[in-house]
Order: sequence, then C-alpha cells, then structure tokens
Amino acid sequence: MAKKSAKTSTAKSNGKANIFGARDAKTLGSLRDLAQGVVKSADRSRAPYLEVPSRSLSNVKYNKSRRLLEMGGGKNKRELFNLSQAKSYMQTLLVASGSKRLIEEGKTTSLRGLYYMLKHTIEGTKESTFDEQSESDKIIEDVEVTLNSLREELHLYADDRGAIVGPIVLNDSGDEIDCSRMGSGGYSIPSIVEEEVIKFKKCDAKFILHVEKGTVWRRFNEDKFWQSHNCILTHGGGQPPRGVRRLLSRLHNELKLPIYCLLDNDPWGYYIYSVIKQGSINLAYESKRMAIPDAKFMGIRSKDYERC
Repeated sequence: MAKKSAKTSTAKSNGKANIFGARDAKTLGSLRDLAQGVVKSADRSRAPYLEVPSRSLSNVKYNKSRRLLEMGGGKNKRELFNLSQAKSYMQTLLVASGSKRLIEEGKTTSLRGLYYMLKHTIEGTKESTFDEQSESDKIIEDVEVTLNSLREELHLYADDRGAIVGPIVLNDSGDEIDCSRMGSGGYSIPSIVEEEVIKFKKCDAKFILHVEKGTVWRRFNEDKFWQSHNCILTHGGGQPPRGVRRLLSRLHNELKLPIYCLLDNDPWGYYIYSVIKQGSINLAYESKRMAIPDAKFMGIRSKDYERC
C-alpha cells in the first residue's frame, strides 16, 4: 500500500512563502511552543524558565524488555534570573531561534556553522554568546531532548564520517546511488539519513557487516568481500557517528537485515558494540531510533585464547 502524502504547512520567510513537510511543521510547532512558554511566564510577571530533561547518568536506566538504555523523567530548571543559569538560558533560546530560522529558510548547516552563526559579543558587554563550539554542541543536545526532536530535524548536521558499499541502491535527495559501483572509497554516509533524504530502492544483500576501522573496511572492499558474501559493508571510522548508527538502524528495521559487528577485542571495541546495540548514556533519548538490540558481536574474544 502506498504511503499517504505528508501534510504540509506554509510560512513566510524573507517575504517568500515556504512549504514545510510534516516533520518540519512538527519541529516548528515545538519551537514555537517553547517560545510561547517563555512569553506566558513574562505575561504573568513570573521569572521565565525552561525545563530541560536531565542527560546525566542518574537519569538513565536500562530497559530489560526493550534491551535499550532509556532516559528517565528527571528534569533541570534553567532560569533567566538565576545568575549561574542566565547564560545557558540565553544560549538555549538562541539555538532554538537559529534552528527555527534554518527550517523556515529551507536550509541546513553544520554544528560548527551554527556556532559561528550565533557567536557574537552581547551589546554593551564584553561577554560572547558562545566562547567555544563545545558550548553550542551541548546546548543543541539540550534543545533536542527538550523538543523530543532529532538534531537533523533542527536542520543541523555533523561532518560526514563512515562509508557503505554493497548490493543496495539508494535514492539520496533525488539522486540514485548504486552502492555496488562506488569505487574504492564507497558511498560516504551523510549525517542526515532520514526518509525524506535517503530512500531504499533495491537491496539484494543478506546481511550487514559493520567493521570498526576504515583500514579494515578498505581491505574488505578491495577484496570484494561484500560481493562474494552478498552483504552490505559499512564502517564508522571508529566510534560510529549518529548518521551511521541511524542508517544501520533503518536498514535493520525496514529491510530486516541482520547486523554483525567486527570489532577489536578491547574495552574500546566493546564500548562501540554496546553503543550500537543498546545506545549511549549521552544520547539515551535517541536509543529507540538508533540502537539495534539484535546486533551481533563478531571477532576474537579473550576466552578464545584459552580454548586454543
């Protein structure tokens, strides 16, 4: 059955009418609701504040039935008139405003691009809105979890890292990509891989082999491992970025492909496996969209030495 067409809404930006898909319209609605909460507090002569879900370890739990790390219900108050919180309050609204502008203009930017877009000296002071990009990156994650929206839904992306090769044909923003004809470098996995950007057209693979390092991936690609074993071969350059994890999740859930992770037998390799399998503490709020509980570990284990 064909999918129903997504609802659209319109808004004006710079004198032009823009048409938004359902995802953008939902995100814009959440951003406006956030701003309305601030306005209502001011109208009632109350100190404006924001409630930001806590992303600390104490607010993360492991769901045994779903086999995922999930965020609890703990929240932190961020108040305008609290001297220690005023700057982070301002930064949160600044990031929300910048994201709203990007969506309305139909544009995207990198995490670093948003940092430079929002960085300036506050009028009448020597204080900057952001001193380092690490500040804005943290606030972006706060906005994500507050709005229950992906970073990509805020029209923000990280640098591409990771590659894919194998018998699968994708549609990337209207361009057809045959991943079996991408040469020695494969197809670079973008940061934004949602359905509106990446669509699966045809797939003949039987499984996915995800390897930890680009050097191992390159050797497998040169040997045409994916061709002789009829599989999709991916890597994330070590710790896989969100785009790679999200794409693996989509391939597993939508195409029902089993995933095997070829990783080093060391703490870092097992950490990477745990992040792919059950999610991470820092991004526990996105585990349901990125974690793959059925992912299998492949590689030499410590106990294999004793058996040999």
